Amino acid sequence: MNRYLKALPKAVIKKILADPVLIAAWVLAFVSMFFVHPDAGYSSYVDWRSLGILWGLMVVIQGFRDNTVFEKAGGFLLKKVRNGWQLAAVLVFLCFFAGMFITNDVALITFVPFSIMILKHSGREDLMIPVIVLQTVAANLGSMLTPVGNPQNLYLYGLTGMSFSEFVGTMLPYTLLSGALLVAAIAFLPGKRKEIEIHEHYEVMKQFGHKGQIVVYALLFAVAMCTVLRLVPWWIMALVILAAALSMDYNVVFHVDYGLLLTFIGFFIFTGNIGRIPQIRDALEAFTAGREFLTSVLASQVISNVPAALLLSGFAKDLNSLLTGVNVGGLGTLIASMASLISYKAYTNAFPQKKKNYFLMFTAVNVAFLAFLCIGRIIIS
Repeated sequence: MNRYLKALPKAVIKKILADPVLIAAWVLAFVSMFFVHPDAGYSSYVDWRSLGILWGLMVVIQGFRDNTVFEKAGGFLLKKVRNGWQLAAVLVFLCFFAGMFITNDVALITFVPFSIMILKHSGREDLMIPVIVLQTVAANLGSMLTPVGNPQNLYLYGLTGMSFSEFVGTMLPYTLLSGALLVAAIAFLPGKRKEIEIHEHYEVMKQFGHKGQIVVYALLFAVAMCTVLRLVPWWIMALVILAAALSMDYNVVFHVDYGLLLTFIGFFIFTGNIGRIPQIRDALEAFTAGREFLTSVLASQVISNVPAALLLSGFAKDLNSLLTGVNVGGLGTLIASMASLISYKAYTNAFPQKKKNYFLMFTAVNVAFLAFLCIGRIIIS
């Protein structure tokens, strides 16, 4: 443990320096401090409840990942696969439904490498790019249904004060439309009726993990969901999860994405300070008012949807439109959702000579989905 703790600071610094969004958040925060000097008002900027819940969920989900729960679930579903479209459907909708509960990032971190392995061993590398692109779209769109699907949802859920049912009801039409579009896209895949065979030894052959730990993490996930539903105070949840995680495997606590939490704090400081500069605040409110959906979609294309949600939330009047905008805005460019970079890196590391092919298909598919969902927005609203 001592060796691990000594190496930890270097690993943390290396990760921080490799995260441009985190660096940008704190540069903006420090610049804003020259205009609004640190004072007692800073204490009200940070939404500690959202950060606490996000931290707790990340610990629990990492615990599930360490016990290979998600890979085994995928392997079980693949036992029923007989042809190309069934294989694609399982791999894509694993990301779609998993994103609703374990976040879009974790769904892609887990299932994209899994899919690369499966597609290689089943001799269907021709499906590699389209399936991984659709997995990325599926994770980003499936995650918008629930407050725990992605970080911006968890933050906006707390900010709006919506009930869980109101939140799901707001996002359900877009999720259903997304599911229908994914089914349509799978129908156009090449060689979709070609039979395949996935042998037992091609599945992930890790041990299932410690069954006792899996049960405990399932109970901790239930506690976290009770906190999301505002039944349990967030700090009690955080203490329970911390104590349980440390008693089972302390490493899981260190594997949390603390860079994301620091990014949130940086943007909280920046937006809090901007909100106290009347001229800038009034200008941003005037620009955003009545255009929350369009503004958040466009902003997401440039700075990604999590920062867009944090930056615009302080000036938007219609938070429901902001919520849908930052979720739909996760489509489009490669950085519209930072989760998309996970798939890009996984694929290009495995097939570096095909970066251009992946990027072109990714952009074409994302723009098409974005256009359909924007049209859907007009119809739904």
